[in-house]
Amino acid sequence: MRIGELAEATGTTPRALRHYEQAGLITSVRAANGYRLYDTGTAVRVRNVRRLLDVGLTLDDVRVFLPCLDGDVTAGPASAEALRVAAGRLAVLDARIAAQVEVRNRLAAALRQATGTHVRPVA
Repeated sequence: MRIGELAEATGTTPRALRHYEQAGLITSVRAANGYRLYDTGTAVRVRNVRRLLDVGLTLDDVRVFLPCLDGDVTAGPASAEALRVAAGRLAVLDARIAAQVEVRNRLAAALRQATGTHVRPVA
Protein backbone atom coordinates (compact mmCIF):
# COMPACT_ATOMS: atom_id res chain seq x y z
CA MET A 1 0.00 0.00 0.00
CA ARG A 2 1.06 3.58 -0.53
CA ILE A 3 1.73 6.07 2.27
CA GLY A 4 -1.68 7.74 1.97
CA GLU A 5 -3.45 4.40 2.21
CA LEU A 6 -1.37 3.41 5.23
CA ALA A 7 -2.07 6.77 6.88
CA GLU A 8 -5.80 6.34 6.33
CA ALA A 9 -5.78 2.72 7.53
CA THR A 10 -3.99 3.62 10.77
CA GLY A 11 -5.39 7.08 11.49
CA THR A 12 -1.88 8.51 11.21
CA THR A 13 -0.55 11.34 9.09
CA PRO A 14 1.87 10.72 6.23
CA ARG A 15 4.28 13.05 8.03
CA ALA A 16 4.22 10.84 11.15
CA LEU A 17 4.76 7.77 8.98
CA ARG A 18 7.81 9.36 7.36
CA HIS A 19 9.08 10.17 10.87
CA TYR A 20 8.60 6.54 11.96
CA GLU A 21 10.45 5.41 8.86
CA GLN A 22 13.34 7.80 9.47
CA ALA A 23 13.52 6.46 13.04
CA GLY A 24 13.79 2.93 11.64
CA LEU A 25 10.48 1.75 13.11
CA ILE A 26 8.87 0.90 9.78
CA THR A 27 10.26 0.21 6.33
CA SER A 28 9.13 0.69 2.78
CA VAL A 29 10.35 -0.09 -0.68
CA ARG A 30 10.45 2.35 -3.57
CA ALA A 31 8.36 1.43 -6.58
CA ALA A 32 9.60 2.19 -10.08
CA ASN A 33 7.34 5.24 -10.15
CA GLY A 34 8.98 6.60 -6.96
CA TYR A 35 6.13 5.88 -4.55
CA ARG A 36 6.87 4.40 -1.15
CA LEU A 37 5.16 1.05 -0.81
CA TYR A 38 4.44 -0.54 2.56
CA ASP A 39 3.66 -4.15 3.35
CA THR A 40 0.11 -4.64 4.62
CA GLY A 41 1.50 -5.88 7.96
CA THR A 42 3.02 -2.45 8.49
CA ALA A 43 -0.38 -1.13 9.60
CA VAL A 44 -0.26 -3.33 12.71
CA ARG A 45 3.27 -2.15 13.45
CA VAL A 46 2.22 1.51 13.10
CA ARG A 47 -0.65 0.93 15.54
CA ASN A 48 1.82 -0.62 18.00
CA VAL A 49 4.18 2.36 17.60
CA ARG A 50 1.28 4.72 18.31
CA ARG A 51 0.22 2.71 21.37
CA LEU A 52 3.69 2.99 22.85
CA LEU A 53 4.04 6.69 22.03
CA ASP A 54 0.54 7.41 23.38
CA VAL A 55 1.50 6.14 26.85
CA GLY A 56 4.44 8.51 26.93
CA LEU A 57 7.35 6.35 25.83
CA THR A 58 10.19 7.91 23.87
CA LEU A 59 11.32 6.70 20.45
CA ASP A 60 14.22 4.91 22.16
CA ASP A 61 11.73 3.11 24.41
CA VAL A 62 9.60 2.25 21.39
CA ARG A 63 12.61 0.64 19.72
CA VAL A 64 13.12 -1.53 22.81
CA PHE A 65 9.51 -2.62 23.31
CA LEU A 66 8.13 -2.68 19.76
CA PRO A 67 9.35 -6.20 18.98
CA CYS A 68 7.52 -7.44 22.06
CA LEU A 69 4.22 -5.93 20.87
CA ASP A 70 4.91 -7.30 17.39
CA GLY A 71 4.99 -10.75 18.98
CA ASP A 72 8.74 -11.35 18.64
CA VAL A 73 9.99 -11.32 22.21
CA THR A 74 13.31 -12.80 21.07
CA ALA A 75 14.05 -9.63 19.07
CA GLY A 76 13.88 -7.45 22.18
CA PRO A 77 16.86 -6.38 24.28
CA ALA A 78 19.46 -9.14 24.40
CA SER A 79 22.33 -7.96 26.58
CA ALA A 80 22.15 -7.83 30.36
CA GLU A 81 22.55 -4.04 30.25
CA ALA A 82 19.78 -3.66 27.65
CA LEU A 83 17.50 -5.87 29.76
CA ARG A 84 18.26 -3.78 32.87
CA VAL A 85 17.46 -0.56 30.99
CA ALA A 86 14.28 -2.07 29.54
CA ALA A 87 13.17 -3.21 33.01
CA GLY A 88 13.76 0.32 34.31
CA ARG A 89 11.70 1.79 31.49
CA LEU A 90 8.93 -0.69 32.16
CA ALA A 91 8.96 0.31 35.84
CA VAL A 92 8.57 3.96 34.80
CA LEU A 93 5.65 2.98 32.56
CA ASP A 94 4.07 1.06 35.47
CA ALA A 95 4.38 4.16 37.66
CA ARG A 96 2.73 6.32 34.98
CA ILE A 97 -0.11 3.87 34.62
CA ALA A 98 -0.60 3.68 38.39
CA ALA A 99 -0.71 7.50 38.57
CA GLN A 100 -3.27 7.63 35.76
CA VAL A 101 -5.44 5.01 37.46
CA GLU A 102 -5.28 6.93 40.73
CA VAL A 103 -6.36 10.15 39.03
CA ARG A 104 -9.12 8.31 37.17
CA ASN A 105 -10.38 6.75 40.41
CA ARG A 106 -10.41 10.11 42.18
CA LEU A 107 -12.34 11.71 39.32
CA ALA A 108 -14.82 8.83 39.27
CA ALA A 109 -15.33 9.13 43.04
CA ALA A 110 -15.91 12.89 42.76
CA LEU A 111 -18.38 12.37 39.93
CA ARG A 112 -20.16 9.63 41.86
CA GLN A 113 -20.42 11.90 44.91
CA ALA A 114 -21.63 14.87 42.87
CA THR A 115 -24.15 13.05 40.70
CA GLY A 116 -24.78 9.68 42.31
CA THR A 117 -23.69 8.08 39.05
CA HIS A 118 -21.28 5.18 39.09
CA VAL A 119 -18.63 5.40 36.36
CA ARG A 120 -17.35 2.06 35.12
CA PRO A 121 -13.91 1.70 33.55
CA VAL A 122 -13.89 1.42 29.79
CA ALA A 123 -12.65 -1.99 28.66
